[in-house]
Amino acid sequence: GKNIMAILKIAKMGHPILLQKAKKVDDPTDPKIKTLVNDMLETLDDLGNGVGLAAPQVHVSLQVVIFETVSDDGKEANLITLINPKIDVLTKETSIDWEGCLSVPGLRGQVNRPNKIKYSGLDLKGNKIETIAEGFNARVVQHECDHLFGILYPHRMKDLSSLQFVSEAKHWVNRNE
Repeated sequence: GKNIMAILKIAKMGHPILLQKAKKVDDPTDPKIKTLVNDMLETLDDLGNGVGLAAPQVHVSLQVVIFETVSDDGKEANLITLINPKIDVLTKETSIDWEGCLSVPGLRGQVNRPNKIKYSGLDLKGNKIETIAEGFNARVVQHECDHLFGILYPHRMKDLSSLQFVSEAKHWVNRNE
């Protein structure tokens, strides 16, 4: 029959599910997982301003993430589904950049992360995925996978003075740069 997709409610910072370690998916080919991923895609699309989503953010404590990667020229975006992901850090080099999160709405903060990683995991068919990601793409993957271990980006911030409301930042950003 026709697949009816659902827009799911986002768990916000303070909800205990966001602090839990998510369970591994036993069978990536289980139709329930495909439904979950489709609903997550629909939810991300509906929100319109996110580049990724982890299952715990929609109240499902499973190791499933979706995220957008951008091609080197910035012209092409690919949506990746990753199940039971693992991250290997490939460099000591880190950089600090702004991050926001659908579970921490309206805010952004500066987070230091490794510049280059290898991520691996399974797709919906149960095939292994392994990719090297750098820069922005590496940041997005790390941010989403953090959700599977109960970590939100403010937990990673060394200096909370950069935590700000995006609505405020808009007023000031051009004045002091």
